[in-house]
Amino acid sequence: MTTSRAAWTPRAGGTLAGTALAGTGELTRLAVRRDRIALPVAVYVIVALVAGTAYSFRKLYPTEAGRAAVAATGESNPALRFLYGRLDGDSLGSLTTWRYGIWAAIFTALLAIFVVVRHTRADEEAGRLELLGSAAVGRDAPLTAGLLPAAAASLVIAGLLCLVLPLAHLPAAGSAALALGIGGCGLVFTGITAVAAQVASTARGARGMALGTLGAAFALRGVGDAAGPGGLSWLSWASPLGWVQLARPFAAERWWVLGLPLAVFAAGVALAFRLAAHRDHGAGLLPDRPGRPAASRWLSGPSGLAWRLQRGALAGWAFGFAATFAASGAAAKGIGQLFGTSSALQRAFTRIGGQTAIVNAYLAGLMLLAGMVAAAFATSAVLRLRAEETSGRAEPVLATAASRVRWGLSHLAVAAGGSALLLAVAGLATGLGYGLRTGSPGPEVARMLGAAMAQLPATLLVAGVAVVLVGWWPGGAVAGAWTAVGAVVVISLFGAALQLSHWGLDISPFTHVPKLPGGPVTVTPLLWLSLAALALAAAGLAGLRRRDIG
Repeated sequence: MTTSRAAWTPRAGGTLAGTALAGTGELTRLAVRRDRIALPVAVYVIVALVAGTAYSFRKLYPTEAGRAAVAATGESNPALRFLYGRLDGDSLGSLTTWRYGIWAAIFTALLAIFVVVRHTRADEEAGRLELLGSAAVGRDAPLTAGLLPAAAASLVIAGLLCLVLPLAHLPAAGSAALALGIGGCGLVFTGITAVAAQVASTARGARGMALGTLGAAFALRGVGDAAGPGGLSWLSWASPLGWVQLARPFAAERWWVLGLPLAVFAAGVALAFRLAAHRDHGAGLLPDRPGRPAASRWLSGPSGLAWRLQRGALAGWAFGFAATFAASGAAAKGIGQLFGTSSALQRAFTRIGGQTAIVNAYLAGLMLLAGMVAAAFATSAVLRLRAEETSGRAEPVLATAASRVRWGLSHLAVAAGGSALLLAVAGLATGLGYGLRTGSPGPEVARMLGAAMAQLPATLLVAGVAVVLVGWWPGGAVAGAWTAVGAVVVISLFGAALQLSHWGLDISPFTHVPKLPGGPVTVTPLLWLSLAALALAAAGLAGLRRRDIG
């Protein structure tokens, strides 16, 4: 039955008492408290990424000739335009906007998506909003409290960038245009996700809709920018991500473009509130699709159920891998010209890639990135065990003849098989993208496929840490597993630049993986990494078998 706006009587007192927004302040403070660690960290990373890029470009390209060469290379390479967008000039501000303007907007949008879903549809699905609704909370208070942290985070990112970028000696006007474009993209997807939370009946469905919209926005912007001045360049205007660069920061700013994200945000929020008033609590506007009256034989055991639960996420990851690494591989053909303008950038990539040939170092760096991102997927797949446990869905499975070890192995199989699939997609896409540009797709595909699969033992070792935590320290499994992933990324990408000791670098399993393509192939470290991953998985399953569930 549809709940009216006046059905929940608010607590007496306060300026919003007796209205549909009663209790908004309390719920907002609760949401901020729940995200008191994740939100500041995410805001800091996004701001530091953009500001650090502006500072590093000043060091990497100190001369106007060097910046002009980078701009010419970026504009002449369609793959680079697809990944990073178009360039408006060769100033430090223009290069900063080109390199991380769109990607900072993507990260801000992702932050907004996860925050809004967490405090709206996910809480409603878990029953927390129903509990709150029995108290003095207005009908619109939960949705408002879910939107405010995401919108505030986007505005804080914009405000900090307005303050920090001029400290890197960038013009204040261009800094404001770039900052407002990035923050505006976060606001757009705050509104879009609010609508998705009303349409979908589950948190996963709402996230899927919002992430699908973000992926479509990236594709539209990428195709439009890669097309150049003519052809399908108008597609960039159809994407909120394209508005970041179409505002032309640091190059005769178009301030009116920054009104577009505000309009979309306002329309999305208004639509979300209207939809929320016409749906049942706990349900979405899209009805749940009824399943078949009898489960297939494939769903008769935990393995089939684990695959069914995670296949959608794996498909999304695979699509993202294919698009990103195909474009990145195609960009390798002109990477020598781009890096040749900066000896410091050449040294940075050869340090990551582990070799002196710049193209091979770039491709090896891509495979390292593929391994680390695949490790993130494997970690999330393993942590699905903990999510099933805390939601109570594990108990019906374990009430059957399925043992705990078999249940755990079903999700570990998805993690291992899924990460292997993602690495294969990364290798094939990179080899195909680079091979089509050089005219030899066959040999390049085979070479890059082998380079990608060499990352698998290190990827599985990172996931093994999550297995141990789920088995022996379930309460800290989520935080501990993602901390391990973050530590591996920092050590692998920045360890040498931070001048970590040999022992510090060896903490990351990716340090021991052969730097392929181009580097020597050594099998022994891969065997040791594989054995260590198996040992961690066995230890984690042993803990899962011994401890209490729930």
